[in-house]
Amino acid sequence: MSAVDDARGVLERVFAPDAVKVFAMFAGIWLLFYWFGNQLGYTDPFILALVRRVTFLSAVYALAVLALNIQWGYAGLFNIGVAGFMAVGAYGTAMLSGSPGGSPPGLGLPLPLGVLGGVLAATVIGLVAALPALRLKADYLAIVTVAISEIIRITFNSPAFANVTGGASGFDNLPTNPVRTLLLTEPGSIISDPTPLGQPIFSLATEYGIQRLTVVNTVYTVGTLVVLLGVYLLLERIGRSPFGRVLKAIREDEVATRSLGKDTQNFKVRAFGLGCGLMGLAGILWYAMGPRASIVPVNFRPELTFYIFIALIIGGSGSNTGSILGGALFASLLFEAPPRIAAIIGDRFDVAADPANLVEALAPVVEGDLMPLAGFLLNNIDTLRFIGMGVLLILLVQRRPEGLLGARKETASAVSLADDTRPGTAPERPTAAADGGGDGDE
Repeated sequence: MSAVDDARGVLERVFAPDAVKVFAMFAGIWLLFYWFGNQLGYTDPFILALVRRVTFLSAVYALAVLALNIQWGYAGLFNIGVAGFMAVGAYGTAMLSGSPGGSPPGLGLPLPLGVLGGVLAATVIGLVAALPALRLKADYLAIVTVAISEIIRITFNSPAFANVTGGASGFDNLPTNPVRTLLLTEPGSIISDPTPLGQPIFSLATEYGIQRLTVVNTVYTVGTLVVLLGVYLLLERIGRSPFGRVLKAIREDEVATRSLGKDTQNFKVRAFGLGCGLMGLAGILWYAMGPRASIVPVNFRPELTFYIFIALIIGGSGSNTGSILGGALFASLLFEAPPRIAAIIGDRFDVAADPANLVEALAPVVEGDLMPLAGFLLNNIDTLRFIGMGVLLILLVQRRPEGLLGARKETASAVSLADDTRPGTAPERPTAAADGGGDGDE
């Protein structure tokens, strides 16, 4: 065996645990965005804010992808109404925990009850939608779910419900950020006195020139990562349970699963409701209480659903670890990195050209002048980002449809099924594809 094979074997053993994969990915993201901030001339406090922002977006995208993975990756349910269920969760929490004196008024309930109510609302709406929708197959289910999502968004946007939802202006009367309640005596004012818990944290931050708002947002981001870990562990347990194995069997062959006496419709409804509830939780953490909390109908347009689907495809359908990797990689490399790269290139090469259209940008190329084309590309980086997402999606579907971790092997049963009664026969655990995809999980 060569030294290269030895090194490859060592790396495979080191990165075999899922925790190592996730930590290595986040460490790489943090280093990359630290470098971005350094190249852009940011001071350390602003670099911390940049790293915090990309970490938060990675966490909430990963949470939404995990929710979709229960439906699509485990049960094969093609739900493209993710954004609508996220909206139900966010609006539900705001209505329950918003101040009664606000506009629109809330009920003023404690925040934990508001969060629980938002999650339950998304779950109930999901269950109600699932009863008729899950009788449909594939494309028809997708059409119904995206229609449900748009009905939810348009309802929240309607002037007829403006007294409850705020209409097109959204819900300005947001519940108090829980981290501000823990760290500040006046949660509504970032300059108020710190609580006993907040005093040492703010004192340490002051020594390094870090603003209070950055501290509050960083603590909230850490809390979001803790919630993400809890959801991941829950779904890992579910995936290995009899319930999870039945869902995978339904995905592979529903007729065969039904022939074994399983009520497949019941299992699908429960999986759909669970996924919708977790989507509602992602909407709550992202839009109702997040660092830039804003609940307006425009935040829940259909493209949000497709972003989450792209992230799931990147990580690997059916893999919970892949869902976290896909969500974080999408949020960081595809969404947050391009504008920073464009800014670095523009500063480094002093690109000042600003052509009005592609024709004006391409014409000087014939004469060897690339600056107009470079200026056009940099000024339209947001549009190019969406084009890049489409190209990446096509390449993934063609070259690696299973994603990064979608073809891993896992034990299909809780106990060994091998015949170990024969002398000299060592028991074996049969394996089948599937932390998420592949051949015959059940």
